[in-house]
Order: sequence, then structure tokens, then C-alpha cells
Amino acid sequence: MSQLLTLSRAAHLTGVSRAVLQKRVREGELTSFDGMVSTDDLLSLFPDTCLEDTGAFEKMVSIRDDAFAKRLRERVLPTQEVLSQRLFEQGQEMAELRRHLTRYHSLIDGLRKHIDTTPALSATEIARLLDEGLAVVLASPAPVPAQKNLDAVDAMLKVMSSHVTVKPSGREFYVDGPETLLKASLRAGLSPNYGCGNGNCGMCKARVVDGEVRQVANSDYVLTGPEKSQGYMLMCSCTAVSSNVVLEVLEAGTAEDIPEQTVMTKVRSVDRVSDEVIRLHLQTPRTNRLRFLAGQRATLGLASSGQGNDSHGEYSIASCPCDDRNLLFHIPRLDERRPASADFSARLFGGQIKPGQELSVWGPWGDFVLARENGIVVRPLVFAAIDTGFAPIASLIEHALAVDTEESMSLLWASATEGGLYLANQARAWAEALDGFSYQPVVSPAPVEALVAALLQLPNLAASDVYLAGPVELIESAKAALLAAGLQPERLHSQGL
Repeated sequence: MSQLLTLSRAAHLTGVSRAVLQKRVREGELTSFDGMVSTDDLLSLFPDTCLEDTGAFEKMVSIRDDAFAKRLRERVLPTQEVLSQRLFEQGQEMAELRRHLTRYHSLIDGLRKHIDTTPALSATEIARLLDEGLAVVLASPAPVPAQKNLDAVDAMLKVMSSHVTVKPSGREFYVDGPETLLKASLRAGLSPNYGCGNGNCGMCKARVVDGEVRQVANSDYVLTGPEKSQGYMLMCSCTAVSSNVVLEVLEAGTAEDIPEQTVMTKVRSVDRVSDEVIRLHLQTPRTNRLRFLAGQRATLGLASSGQGNDSHGEYSIASCPCDDRNLLFHIPRLDERRPASADFSARLFGGQIKPGQELSVWGPWGDFVLARENGIVVRPLVFAAIDTGFAPIASLIEHALAVDTEESMSLLWASATEGGLYLANQARAWAEALDGFSYQPVVSPAPVEALVAALLQLPNLAASDVYLAGPVELIESAKAALLAAGLQPERLHSQGL
């Protein structure tokens, strides 16, 4: 099988200089693929080369294969102990299935012998004997071929992942590969109580009601004897072992359930997505993450050198709580509407905030979050953003996708100019990739009026929960127009920036 090699590696294997190979490339005798050459082309020019004799080629292939296997083990497969336990459970299920099949065989064999010895049996008597035998077997009819395929897939998934049910909310999620219960629950859009996420604070304590879990990550927090006897464990350091687990978990139901936190973060990137907006990417430490609900805000702070005060600004978090280490913010160029954040924005647009720099994050704030009933999103969702109101809307959308319980989602994004839709590609990507998701850009010199008109054209607006975000004076105007058009106040949620 042909492989691609760097010119340096190829020169080492063939015994010629790198300059000779470069000359062959320039003259067209050897084809180069982004600085790499194939082993087939190399052997055609240097047939006496024996790649295997050098040992270097096998070593390179071995390193590559080992690296792939390591990634597979670390990111996809459960640990060996967890995998063996799940396989053991599957073995027990297979043994039980064999016992059922044996009972069926005994039933049919006994019925056949009874018919042979009593040829005058009526159809009614045969039916009675069959019903009695089935009652003894206590088994379902044999699965049809399609059901057999589904059962095989289900059996494989039980080995690769574990199904977790949360009490008292009744919400469910799956633990894939070696991930912890905390990571899996956040990925699924749940809001369990937690702090450091690293086994130190003990805030993610949960009680195992049914099933088996096992510790897979180090933890410095020590559970008491009574807690252990009652089945408590830390979600951040344990994974699910059995194919079905039931946990009793304290979840955040409202914004009031999320405590205020202060986290020191590092700037990962500063991307100017338009002339008027910068996307700021912050990363928290592994041991101190920001717990928040989708749609909430946070205050960003930067120490002002030599001035004795802080440069700060309050902005909506534009990322999903399911990735609590990576925080995104869409920072607008400041105008007179946001004087308190003027210095922070000026420093950001002036290039004084750079990757690697430390910023404090204080929060979260606000109750612009998804409405739920018993922890579940129960109505279609309509999102409407004006300009940088897209930031909290993006967080809500990504969280709704993680929860995966919504009937449908519609996004309308309005601005006075095309440039105001600064991440339109992301919105279009959602619409193209997701069933039940629609995106409508609204560009108009009168964005409020155009947005309200577009919203009122939606066929399911009255039955939906509507989330509206943007500059405060524009949002208040749009909100008043929608209420005047008959939208129920309890279905309208707004966030002025």
C-alpha cells in the first residue's frame, strides 16, 4: 500500500540527498503532494531501495497505528474494567435468552408428542394446551428479522454506552466511551449541581438508585461512611458500568439555582468576525469552570495597568453550557448605549487584549433561559435576534440541540445591513444540517418592523415559545408590537443588550 513520506524521510530511505529529490521533483520525474512523495513513485525511481530493510518505514507505520489505537481507546471505548462488566451483563442476557429458547423448544416438543399420542384432540383443546404452555414459558413471540437487527444494534450500544435516568426530573442521557457522568450529563444539556469538575469540591454528589458506577478519575474529596452506604458518589470522577443506571441528582431548574462565581480565564483567540463585532474565546482552568445556563450573561474584567481600577464589560455568553471550559462572547464596538463597557471594548478593538492574557469572568447573570416543564422543553422554539442579540440566541440554540427534546426551531436574525449578520454561515449551517430547523435572515433599514412582520408570518408562532434578543430599545419596540398582535406574554421571553 502506497504511503506518503516527507522528502527528508525519503532521502534517508533511498540514500540520496534531499537536494537530489528536490531536483527530481522540479524536473517532473517525482510527484510532490504538499511536500510529500509517495512510496510507489519513490520505488519507481529508485528500484533498489528496500523500505522494509531499513526498519524506519515499519516504525513510522507502527507509530501511526498505535496513535490511532490510543485515540480510539481514550475517546471512544470504555475502560477495560467497564467494558468487561458490560460484556458480562450482555453474557447474562444471552444466557437468559438461551433459557427462554429452551423453554420454547420444550413447549413445542411436548405439544407435538401430545398430539401424536392423542390424535382426536380438537382445535380448542390444542389452543388451550398452547396457551397454558406459553403462560409457563412467560416469553414473547420470536422477533422478526428486522427486530433481530435492532436487537443486535441495541446489544452493541449497551456495551459501548450506558443509559442513565435522572431522578426526580426523569430526564435521560447516555454515557459514551470512558467519559464521566458529569461530562455526559452536560453534553446532553442537563444542569446538575457541580463546582470544580475535578474531584475536589464534592458539589456534584449524586446517589446511585439503581445500577453500578465506578470511579475512573482521581478525586481528593472524601465521602463519609454514611454517604457511601447510601450510594453517593461524585459524578465528575465516576462513569456508568451497568447498561442502565438510575441516579438521584440535584439539578438547576431556574437561574436562581446557579450561584455567582468568579473564574480567572485565559484568552484563547480574538477573532474580528466583522468591522463591528469581535468574537472572544476564553478558556477556564480544568479545576474551576463557569457553571451557567444557556442565555445568561457574565462580566468580563481586565486589570488596567497603573490606573488602580478595572476595565470591565457585561456581555451575553454565546456558547453552550455543555462545554463549560470554552466560553464565547460577541463583543460589539461600543456606542453611547453601553458607556459602562466602553473602556473594555476600546481595549479589545485596539488590540490590547491578546491570546494568552488573563481575564476574570464574574457571573452568571440574568434569567433569559429556556422555559421548561418538569425539566423538558415542551413547545416549538422561535428565536429572533437583532444584531449582536445573536450571542445569547446562539447559546440557547446549541443548548436546545443538546437537550434534543424540541419539536422544531426557527431562527430569524435581523439587521439594518448585511454586515450585521456577522455569523450568517453558522446560522445557515444549522438549517442545512438539522431537520426541523429553519433560518430566515431579515435585512432592512427598519429591522424591528421587518422582524415583527416576519415573525407574524410564522404558522406556529402562537403555539411556540419566542425568544427575542438585541439592543434594548429595539427589543422593547419589537416586544410591544408582538404583544399588540396577540402573542401571549408568558410565551414571549426577551433580553435587551
